[in-house]
Amino acid sequence: MVAALPYMIDTFVKLASIPSPSGNTAKAISFVAEELSKWNVSFQLANKGALLATLPGTNNDKHRLLTAHVDTLGAMVKEIKSNGRLKLAKIGGFNWNATEGEYCQIETSSGRIITGTILTSKASVHVYAQSGKEERTDELMEVRLDEKVTNAEEVKALGICVGDFVSFDPHVTVTETGFIKSRHLDDKASVAILLGVIKTIQEEAIELPFTTHFLISNNEEIGYGGNSNVPENTVEYLAVDMGAIGTGQTTDEYCVSICAKDSSGPYHYEFRKQLVKLAEENGLNYQVDIYPFYGSDASAALRAGHDIVHGLIGPGIDASHSHERTHTSSFENTAQLVMAYLQSKEMIV
Repeated sequence: MVAALPYMIDTFVKLASIPSPSGNTAKAISFVAEELSKWNVSFQLANKGALLATLPGTNNDKHRLLTAHVDTLGAMVKEIKSNGRLKLAKIGGFNWNATEGEYCQIETSSGRIITGTILTSKASVHVYAQSGKEERTDELMEVRLDEKVTNAEEVKALGICVGDFVSFDPHVTVTETGFIKSRHLDDKASVAILLGVIKTIQEEAIELPFTTHFLISNNEEIGYGGNSNVPENTVEYLAVDMGAIGTGQTTDEYCVSICAKDSSGPYHYEFRKQLVKLAEENGLNYQVDIYPFYGSDASAALRAGHDIVHGLIGPGIDASHSHERTHTSSFENTAQLVMAYLQSKEMIV
């Protein structure tokens, strides 16, 4: 998998640069489809826009499914203010302070892109004495457009309307020390990792013991990305998503994180133990953690009523839903665990 690492990093950089807030992910899904087509991987598009790719295995009676999501946090135009600024509605769960000062772009219904900056309506410390103390709320935050506009009518003349999607500049940076700094590592890092794994399987003609599906979901940030399009014979369902880092967590930016429990409850115990065993057998840097405020495509699938064994792993990512960062070694450890799992001949049930 070391050979695939440059591909995975390069793919993440490209994918992170494609705006894809939940609800507006077609361009990112198209990018994934183009990559899969390079290796003659069969796939289909779901009615709600997700992509399901399939690699045949020796055993076609029991299937495995892995997910990663291409949708990201973002916003929508909630209101065009009388002063020519925009009020926003959040897409996904984040804090406004994490986007203050962020460059953004508005995509109009005609496809025109207009740039701006997310600020508070009381940004100037030379005018507002309490500027730094104001709570960052929906009412306080606004977009300053990079256009000569001073009122709502001038903004509307640009083609901007309520409901237009707003995406955040990812600021993708790969440092010489191997750190990857960017918004939307959650979960485009995992999408890139799965593409790297698929590339390796196809190019090296690796035989899989079980038919395996890869679901690239597009509504995870709003709770229902991976709850459908689960093929009938699927027994094991592994979500590949970010590992949460913070006080009390064991996960760091260099390991593959294995989730024992999140806000939806425990993940399948035997599945988790199998993932730990594979990580140890392959000498991987891994940690087991609980993510207290988190839900995944796998937990969404269980809520939808699918009778599956569910698990969750992913690269450790710092500052989730803010200015995120991970390391190339976390990409590598996660990819190796995914590959070890796909080649394992043990099925939980």
